[in-house]
Amino acid sequence: MPDIALFQPDIPQNTGTILRLAACLGVRVHLIEPAGFPLSDSALKRAGMDYLERAALQRHITFDAFEDWRRGTDRRLILLTTKSEKPYTGCTFRDTDILLMGRESAGVPDAVHALADERLTIPMVEGMRSINVAVSAGIVLGEALRQTDSFPA
Repeated sequence: MPDIALFQPDIPQNTGTILRLAACLGVRVHLIEPAGFPLSDSALKRAGMDYLERAALQRHITFDAFEDWRRGTDRRLILLTTKSEKPYTGCTFRDTDILLMGRESAGVPDAVHALADERLTIPMVEGMRSINVAVSAGIVLGEALRQTDSFPA
């Protein structure tokens, strides 16, 4: 089953929403620190509600620590980015993929962008900048779960 990774998230409500999504679908979330808010922040708890305790959350103190873990488990890194021409619908997902969501305010640094095995975008109407990170995670995760037949029974 694909995982979600959040690169240094800025907005606790988005992180809470993604944790709730992951709990409902049985998906693990990797939170790459530092976050732009305390992880015990009440907004995070409010957005995730009582689902936070059911979410499979793995924290990584730095991106380097995450990358060491990822390479050790031989997982493919799929970056969702506005800096790509390849639509997510053109990707063949694997059940071992990790869908990397960038920081809401800045995405990911160029060095992280370069490490991704795939860089995908969600097609949008011309002139629009981006879709909310939690909504984007849900859109692409849904397709990845469909392709890998990984939705909960």
